[in-house]
Amino acid sequence: MPLTVLGDDDVSRILHSLNRDDILELQQSLADALHWYSTSNDANDCCSDFQPERTHVKRKDGSTTLYMPASDMHGQGIKVVNIVPPDASGLPSLVDKLSLNSSESSIASPTSPRASISTMGSTETTGSSSSSVPTSGSVDSASTGQTSISSGSAASTSTIKGSLTLMDNMGNTTGLINAEEITAFRTALASTMLLKKRQSVHDLTVFGAGKQAYWHLRLAMLLRPDEIHHLNIVTRSFDSGRKCLMRLYNPQPDDPDYVNHVGEKYNSKTKTNLLTPSHTEYERLLKDYVRASNVIFCTTPSTSPLFPASYLTNPEGRKKGRYIACIGSYKPHMVELHPDILRYAVAPHHEHRHFHKRQKEGGAIIVDTVSGCLKEAGEVIQAKLMPDQVVELGELFMLKRDADRRQAEKGQKVESGCNFQVNSGMHEWLTKGNVIYKSVGLGLMDVVVGNELIVRAREKGIGTTIENF
Repeated sequence: MPLTVLGDDDVSRILHSLNRDDILELQQSLADALHWYSTSNDANDCCSDFQPERTHVKRKDGSTTLYMPASDMHGQGIKVVNIVPPDASGLPSLVDKLSLNSSESSIASPTSPRASISTMGSTETTGSSSSSVPTSGSVDSASTGQTSISSGSAASTSTIKGSLTLMDNMGNTTGLINAEEITAFRTALASTMLLKKRQSVHDLTVFGAGKQAYWHLRLAMLLRPDEIHHLNIVTRSFDSGRKCLMRLYNPQPDDPDYVNHVGEKYNSKTKTNLLTPSHTEYERLLKDYVRASNVIFCTTPSTSPLFPASYLTNPEGRKKGRYIACIGSYKPHMVELHPDILRYAVAPHHEHRHFHKRQKEGGAIIVDTVSGCLKEAGEVIQAKLMPDQVVELGELFMLKRDADRRQAEKGQKVESGCNFQVNSGMHEWLTKGNVIYKSVGLGLMDVVVGNELIVRAREKGIGTTIENF
């Protein structure tokens, strides 16, 4: 049985070669696995019964080693990574005397030192000049792959090191993959499943500028080309935001023959803004960006909310339906969204009591894994959500074979990518309403995406293959 070994550069080459159809195909494979995880019994290898909980070891040097085993229809695998504790200060809190158990938030001045962040806070990509103080970025979660940004003069270095080992059903080792890039990619692959069906993605805001933010932006632009007109990146470091954008439009600078499926920067109609806390109008612009957004990606390991709850819960904030994906916080003390936003999303609403326009609420938070989020997701824990107030992503999708059969019965063209369950109320909520998705990471995602990468690597002749391992 051959063993294929993929280094970080190999993984990057494969992922950046994927076009829109490839992404949709991968999402369908992942959707099937998540559906089986959430709904099947022990007759299926993707069932939750066959997904052991991850374990961790706290080392003397302060780092943490995570072990994430999983199984799918083709075999099993385990990801092992070592994580160095990051500076998880996130972005400055705009909430005065914030109480995560309160139902009200008040706006105050940013509290972080501005001089150590940058000298230019917001820019468009169309020729604005700036100078900035470099900051260091660090990927700090094996489960989600998000990046924290801390001040300093050192170059950006990753603090997650590890690998994904894949085996077939007989226990033969078939793949060994560097875990750095694939972790961020598979998380974004799941987050953007819901993006495909959204009615509007005109304005998109992302918090963070690391690998996780990068892959969310890249997949969004691949899945909804020419539909994203305003792209806002909110990050502590102007330089990290600039590098994220540069990579988006030139991800393989050493390959002169590379074709970027996102397109060229100078031909893009997307207006891009970078916002850092050093901007003199940070609070006003942040509120404007959040309020105007149709899609918000939160990709930082922040320990305080990235913006006040009132931005989204007061009458003005409720006028627009939004899709919000929170994948940065992965421990009980970490929060990116104020818990009041989650409480409002699951609370019963009586339409006749409100005279203002308000988008439909689904009454639940979507999660990758109920058991994982109830134990590890800070927003879910601090909002005191109950199990019946969260629904797993896999429960929302139809298996590909079921979707194909239904479309064939109706004489309709089979739609590529993942398909939602047939429910008019749920469809309206997922496409137009306020949807919050929370992810803490699932080993099953690594195994499914890892096996797909091994297949593509062998087809393209990428990596190192050891015959008869």
